[in-house]
Amino acid sequence: MFTRMLKLRLLNAVAPVYFFMATAVTNILHFFFFIPTIFPYPETSLMVSSTLHTVLVLFLMFNALGNYIMTIIYPAESANETVIPVCSPHCSDKVDAHYLLNGRHFCKLCKKIILKRDHHCFFTGNCIGNKNMRYFLMFCIYTSCTCLYSLVLGVAFLTVEYSISFENPLTFLTLLPLSVCSFFMGTISGMQLFLVLMLYVWLGIGLVCAGFCSQQMLLVARGQTWCQMQRGELVRNCSNWRANLKHVFGTRWILGLILPVQTEACSEDADGQKQD
Repeated sequence: MFTRMLKLRLLNAVAPVYFFMATAVTNILHFFFFIPTIFPYPETSLMVSSTLHTVLVLFLMFNALGNYIMTIIYPAESANETVIPVCSPHCSDKVDAHYLLNGRHFCKLCKKIILKRDHHCFFTGNCIGNKNMRYFLMFCIYTSCTCLYSLVLGVAFLTVEYSISFENPLTFLTLLPLSVCSFFMGTISGMQLFLVLMLYVWLGIGLVCAGFCSQQMLLVARGQTWCQMQRGELVRNCSNWRANLKHVFGTRWILGLILPVQTEACSEDADGQKQD
């Protein structure tokens, strides 16, 4: 148990560093390599395309980072409980959290009581629950869009800069092993190998975030949490899926889709009364 908790705490410290490093590298590649190389000439048509791509990248990055910060600023912890209650005898969470009944968990990593806890996110370093679920979902959506868009520009950059053709569908599947072999044989540069690796990193993160976000959206529509699904509990939710989504995304949900802002004041008392 101690060894596993130590690994979780280490992951809780390393994951945010990895996220910021990946974000910084992505920004550098976009603004110093991809866009200047793909749109090199100051022609009117290319200037418009370059501006549009730059605005789109900034918009995706702003929303991804903005929702990431909002997920941390609005934690799901309970502000009304400072004393840790005794764990429920029916608790099935033996590693990172204890189930405390009445929609409350005690997270061993956060060392706080969490309202309607869904899971602990290592990339944000805190728990996802009733107050920050919307920001977390939007963070996943915009991170996925940013990574997949970076993948497209990365492929275009490799085509323009290194004359790599992606017309054959097998090219992408064999690109990484062939690039590694070519690097050790001294036929390609380290920069080209790094760009190829980043393509697979963006693809992996983009697909994982999209898949995880889809699952979370389904749970939100059901009025269920990841903790409940892990315990195998069936939730008797009287609200329909529209009401469940509105509860998470707020009344001004359209604004929340395009800007990382608070769309509705979260009532802790109301949420605390809901059974987990």
